[in-house]
Amino acid sequence: MYSIKEIYYTIQGEGYHTGQPAVFLRFSGCNLWSGLEKDRATAQCKFCDTNFWGTDGPSGGKYDVTTLVELCLSMWPDSHSQPWIVCTGGEPLLQLDKTLIEAFHDKGCFIAIETNGTIQIPQGIDWVCVSPKLESKLIVVQGDELKLVYPQDGIDLAVYEQMSFDHYSLQPLDDDHQDKNIKDCIELCKQRPRWRLSLQTHKFMNIP
Repeated sequence: MYSIKEIYYTIQGEGYHTGQPAVFLRFSGCNLWSGLEKDRATAQCKFCDTNFWGTDGPSGGKYDVTTLVELCLSMWPDSHSQPWIVCTGGEPLLQLDKTLIEAFHDKGCFIAIETNGTIQIPQGIDWVCVSPKLESKLIVVQGDELKLVYPQDGIDLAVYEQMSFDHYSLQPLDDDHQDKNIKDCIELCKQRPRWRLSLQTHKFMNIP
């Protein structure tokens, strides 16, 4: 059984695939923070802006593999195009396994993940986006996209530039200094053109 916070059909709002329609499958739970505000100060990721605790979101619940795949596919509106499934969290790799990956592929789905990079990637995922958190140990050092939230204390872009990712995205931290963070990210991308600016467009346009 898989514990799911929410499932919904939307437009990808950030990173390399901004603008891509997708079914977002948000798994409950994370290994860097409990998801409870009382634990934020001691969490390895203190700036998380996602509610991933519990199973009470839209279409949330506990599902077996067949029911979960069928529910996700029921939200994809076009039978003539490949369904995109974005597995996120929390940390999706605490639950996403070979059985579920194969079940999605059997239905012709494209599977993307957004992970913190602290758990090895199982085979078969079509797009791997890693978003490192500096207080955790990064073990996934290759993939399709590295999406780095900026700033984080002690961050060094050069360290990540030595890793094997096809695309590098720099995303301004959404906090009380967001305007400055955006300006700083713009300047860094101009100075280091390997990096591409990633804005959370879904927040600007009120896309769920």
